[in-house]
Amino acid sequence: MTMHQIRVSALCLVACCVAAAQTQSPPPAPAQAPMFAPGPIAAADIDVLLKQFNVPGVSVAVIKDFKIEWARGYGVMDAATNAPVTTDTLFQAASISKTVAAMASMKAVQDGRFALDQDVNTILKSWKLPGGEYTKERPVTPRSLMSHTSGTGDGFGFPGYKPDAPLPTLPQILDGQAPSNLRAVRLERPPLTGHKYSGGAVMIQQLALMDAVGRPFADIAREWVLAPVGMTNSTYEQPLPAARQKQAALAHSRTGARMDAPWHVYPEQAAAGLWTTPTDLAKFLIEAQETLAGRSTRVLSRTSMLEMVTPVGVGPFAVGFQISKLGEGWYFGHGGSNWGYQCNMIAHRLKGYGLVIMTNGDNGGALMQALMRGIQQAYKWDVYDQPIPRTYGPIK
Repeated sequence: MTMHQIRVSALCLVACCVAAAQTQSPPPAPAQAPMFAPGPIAAADIDVLLKQFNVPGVSVAVIKDFKIEWARGYGVMDAATNAPVTTDTLFQAASISKTVAAMASMKAVQDGRFALDQDVNTILKSWKLPGGEYTKERPVTPRSLMSHTSGTGDGFGFPGYKPDAPLPTLPQILDGQAPSNLRAVRLERPPLTGHKYSGGAVMIQQLALMDAVGRPFADIAREWVLAPVGMTNSTYEQPLPAARQKQAALAHSRTGARMDAPWHVYPEQAAAGLWTTPTDLAKFLIEAQETLAGRSTRVLSRTSMLEMVTPVGVGPFAVGFQISKLGEGWYFGHGGSNWGYQCNMIAHRLKGYGLVIMTNGDNGGALMQALMRGIQQAYKWDVYDQPIPRTYGPIK
């Protein structure tokens, strides 16, 4: 493999890697990216990739010049009925949920509900995080919780629950008590001494936000983020309300077959519970870009938004977003992997382009890598740019 091939593979893997730990890692994408022209991709071209990777359906939204350039659904929502994917089809956002939740917490910080560097145990009312020796010199804070640097040691994603299973409360999730299907969330090192991905940390922050505001998380997120940004096809409600279920893509295995349940339910709302569409997530990314450019304050000020794209100093995360230097550009984004769903989103820090891809199959990671590379090449993203040589005058 040449250095160029290694570099190209890394571009996609960095953007997709964050939440893939919740399920098995996808197989590697093909060495050659598919060749696309700018504009919507032909259904026949996507069908080839869907069959190659055993993924029933995919939905895509492309951002250009701070606007949605195009959005399309391909394939089927349900391999058993062949109901088609449309741009209104809902997918589980999995760990992408964490970024939207982080914006809600940043809104609380901006409104003075708590501080980003405040001891989280002074915010929490209904539960406390045991600290012990680990917090003698530095407390756990919202900043460290949302950047995976708090010292929590769960290291896991969330497997979810069958639709008819009893669901744990948030304190039961954090203490690993039945009917929670995972162990307790506890510290294993002092805060800000290392980076370890932690869904449990995000759940601590969800509870802190709820305790500070005194309202259910789904309501806070809807009123503070989803509605102002125009994300009308998005909800953190778990289980998914019956009125929306016909709109939802169903979960499928790595072979493209229907799972033994339509989907799993995620009471871990901030970490894994958002149902949404690529179009809505593209609106979210554009809102972040426009806020950073000083053109929007619908949710956050530019100062607050900068916290979401500025790495905290340990690891690759800012508050909510993963930050990556790809080629000659700086990008923010997040990946997601729930039972039967794979998704990814990425946006340029400055140049106004981005991409959201959502799938309803456990093999969606490989499909997303192929699509991402093809779309990046079609739109000439700077992920492929080389550093400008340090010479006098223009290159001849």
